[in-house]
Amino acid sequence: MSHSHNHSHSHSATSRKRLIAALTVTLSILVAELIGAALSNSLALLADAGHMAVDSICLLTATIAAILMTKPRDGHKTWGYARAEVIAAALQAGMLLILTAFIATKAISNLMYPSQLHSGPMMIFGAIGLLANLISLAILAGGRKDNLNMRAAFLEVATDALGSVAVIIAAGLAMVTGWNSWDAIASLIIVAMMAPRAFILLRNALRILMETAPEELDLDEVRKHIMEVDHVEDVHDLHVTTIGTGIVALTAHVTVDDSCFYDGHSIGILHEIQDCVASHFPISISHSTIQIDTAAHRDNELLQHD
Repeated sequence: MSHSHNHSHSHSATSRKRLIAALTVTLSILVAELIGAALSNSLALLADAGHMAVDSICLLTATIAAILMTKPRDGHKTWGYARAEVIAAALQAGMLLILTAFIATKAISNLMYPSQLHSGPMMIFGAIGLLANLISLAILAGGRKDNLNMRAAFLEVATDALGSVAVIIAAGLAMVTGWNSWDAIASLIIVAMMAPRAFILLRNALRILMETAPEELDLDEVRKHIMEVDHVEDVHDLHVTTIGTGIVALTAHVTVDDSCFYDGHSIGILHEIQDCVASHFPISISHSTIQIDTAAHRDNELLQHD
């Protein structure tokens, strides 16, 4: 028997509006940063613009994912598009890793062979980029806990804002000292900020796609609590996986005393187990499918699996 809770689409609608607004701000400043990079010959500003370009793609994919998640499920897509955001997050991580590799390679080359730098335009366009990022952060801040895509978008824009700060500082140092390699150093700092977040985002997305149990859950504890329900003799074939943000599913075979099938206790046991997994643990298991077995059926299953 399956147990589930109704999910409101209000968070998805709000997230979609926030993402569209942030995307508009990001795109409006991207061209300016590219022009600034061309005028100043700054790799750090180009890296910041490249990061902003990836942010734009990320925000676009996140917006599409948020729209897909509102579509109803059907006979083929039984979970609807709940995993669209996870796939989008994995794509974002991949794009970030490619960008960091390119910037790092170019920055090392510039350290070895410094190029001409115009620090004035570099500082001006870095400041413009920072202002745009702060506006985007204000837009996304309220929804960063809603889902994986909103969290990813917020983190990327926050990292981009720090990148703009690095550009401004590097421009100031180059202006004062006359040493153009501050630009390459700022580029490597931007890489150092981007790479860890890309790896973490990719890891979290792959955990969900591989149907790994949520980190907040200890399956031994889940099994232990189910076993503490009266008349439960065994728990096997226990699986817990995350379908999408806020959607955790559990399946299990629970062996109960044979008498429960004659005195009506099995229905009460089922309800007690489902209430337990939905409310007892750090994250709510909103979808649970429990098969109630007799000891004889369990033994037959074990023989078939051997």
